[in-house]
Amino acid sequence: MDLLTTIHNQGLILDGAMSDELEKQGVPTNNRLWTAAALKDNLQAVYQAHWDYLQAGAQLIITDTYQANIPAFIKAGYNEQEAKELITNAVKIAKKARDNFQRKTGKHNFVAASVGSYGAYLANGNEFCGDYNLTPDEYLDFHLPRLKTIITQQPDCLAIETQPKLTEVTALLTWLAKNEPQIPVYASFTLHDTVRISDGTSLKKVVETVNNYPQVFAVGVNCVKPTLVTPAIKTIRQFTDKEIVVYPNQGYAYDSFSKTWLKIKRTTDFYQGTKEWYEAGAHLIGGCCTTGPEQTREIARAFQEI
Repeated sequence: MDLLTTIHNQGLILDGAMSDELEKQGVPTNNRLWTAAALKDNLQAVYQAHWDYLQAGAQLIITDTYQANIPAFIKAGYNEQEAKELITNAVKIAKKARDNFQRKTGKHNFVAASVGSYGAYLANGNEFCGDYNLTPDEYLDFHLPRLKTIITQQPDCLAIETQPKLTEVTALLTWLAKNEPQIPVYASFTLHDTVRISDGTSLKKVVETVNNYPQVFAVGVNCVKPTLVTPAIKTIRQFTDKEIVVYPNQGYAYDSFSKTWLKIKRTTDFYQGTKEWYEAGAHLIGGCCTTGPEQTREIARAFQEI
């Protein structure tokens, strides 16, 4: 089955955090490039992270391109061609893990290419507040070198994810509708609360706007507290017939100064959470920062029972 048929028939299990899995392998991520730094000298660790998620039950793995944008690489000392090669490698290594897993198990899974926000590039936690304003052309100047590089590698879909601003997403979607209308896309936002995304725009407005783009097959939220997920799903469902995607973090608070997550004592039961979120209407479910293969296995167990 292709991606959209699979989602329609049974839903889809997404993977979890790349950063946590790299750190478990001894790969440092506390830098402006974050997980994208691994694309230079630790590509095998990226492969292993994808493989571990596939073994845990993930059916859609997300490329290590969230923070892999051209300006960030240039600030880190790379030239534009080197940056594009690293981005290319990120998509290739995810597809290699997916294809090798299929050869071993017979299970066909999918690759989503991550497109992180301009706020992620700022590396100050702005993907959780959206405290910036660019024109549509400025957004495209930032995004298109990475986006075009990703598309040449033919991922199964694009994940325009962890987005705090509707205007940034619509700039991307408008360009895609005109230039690359064939590639499936999902759009996922961070939240201020259960009815507003991070910059204060209402979820109602967000969803109604995204409805205007036929190639967007799913809309939802990610890297949000698990307690926000079910109410957000119910809000989203009021305004769209598209699929809903959710992949929360563990509920930890992000410290933008230390670039670390401040842990809480009580972690989320992703097995029970998945059942609740699926019943509420989200059929693409995974984990984000601070989650790993353990949570993926919990989601997969819930999917089996559902």
